[in-house]
Amino acid sequence: MNGIDLSPTAVKDIARVLHGSAAQDGVIFDAIGSARIVLIGEASHGTREFYRERAEITRRLIAEYGFDFVAVEADWPDAYRTNRFVKEHGDDRDANEALSDFKRFPAWMWRNTEVADFIEWLRSYNRRTSRSKTGFYGLDLYSLYSSIDAVIEYLDRVDPGLAEAARLRYGCFDEFEHEGQAYGYATARAGLEGCEDQVVQQLIDMQRHTAAILASDSPTAGDEAFFAEQNARLVSNAEAYYRAMYRSNVASWNQRDSHMAQTLDALLLHHQRFTPRPRAVVWAHNSHVGDARATEMSSRGELNIGELVKQRYGVDAFAVGFTTYEGSVTAARHWGGPAERRWVRPGLEHSFEALFHHAGAGRFVLMSSLLPDVQRLERAIGVIYQPETERYSHYFDARIASQFEAVIHLDETTALEPLELTDLWRATEPSELPATREESLRA
Repeated sequence: MNGIDLSPTAVKDIARVLHGSAAQDGVIFDAIGSARIVLIGEASHGTREFYRERAEITRRLIAEYGFDFVAVEADWPDAYRTNRFVKEHGDDRDANEALSDFKRFPAWMWRNTEVADFIEWLRSYNRRTSRSKTGFYGLDLYSLYSSIDAVIEYLDRVDPGLAEAARLRYGCFDEFEHEGQAYGYATARAGLEGCEDQVVQQLIDMQRHTAAILASDSPTAGDEAFFAEQNARLVSNAEAYYRAMYRSNVASWNQRDSHMAQTLDALLLHHQRFTPRPRAVVWAHNSHVGDARATEMSSRGELNIGELVKQRYGVDAFAVGFTTYEGSVTAARHWGGPAERRWVRPGLEHSFEALFHHAGAGRFVLMSSLLPDVQRLERAIGVIYQPETERYSHYFDARIASQFEAVIHLDETTALEPLELTDLWRATEPSELPATREESLRA
């Protein structure tokens, strides 16, 4: 809507105020229309309302609009255990067990009450529906060694000869003691020969194997073969990721998001066995699902899954972002640190968060088609929150109207509840909100 000054009053005029959840309001679903891929973000990895609203939107997309699977910013083998649970293929008795493979930091990102509630619902839905069962998959590539184990374990069951070949090829990683970063350092900085040729050859063999299994027309065997092939693809891409890590942050970021986009493509193709036009919901951080070309990421040469999906699928892709002004968040103080419940400072002036707060509408939806394409600061909190350096650690320039098709603003939000509640998390951080509000307004 060119020519509109993006003032609080202008925002309030075009905001769709929410009296319940965003899922209860039809405006987003009307806008999604026939899109095949709906990417739903989050402005932090530790906010209850983001997870809850995203899950409720996804329930409707599955139950009322026929979406076929959910793909999340999580490791493939860890999420596949959850996939088996929701399809009633595994032995897990409840969501807690089904999520128990999420052990790597930050475990709370998926081992939390909101995700547990959603996958219990999805299992129940799959039990009732006459459609093909809706899946739950991981897109990420940090699981180098567990994916190696999964490939070999699968081949041991179905083809011992291929299993022995995989052991020999993947043995290239043995000297690095299950540390992907150690492998990356040794190949990028210490000059050691890498494992690229071995992992590529193993992926080729797995692709041939999967093609043969799929030709046999056994749905269960086909799913298991696809799972193993994706693990082999992950090993190949993770090998490249860890080598890139010590060359540049841009190269490793791009390798990671390219892998996530490849995995989404593979899932859509796999689900064409069950439906001619499969539809997917993607859960990941705003920084992954919003189009990178509308942010300062692009000037650094970074891309993301949102940009790649837009390029490949055009209007068949629809992205939803979230923002919040203040509240609390579950986050660590440093990488690998324990989960804490921390206060979120009020949004900085000149940010979208402050602009939306000053609109005075509280909780609302903005359709990007009604927003002028202006640039402001936007906040991103990942698994680490560093309020003492907030401007530099958590804000970036963005044109939110081009980044997403819809934005959901929830003015005050609360910390996501992990399944394992520690004394540290229960002990609410001493409130620094009054002091930091003044600091924020001065920054």
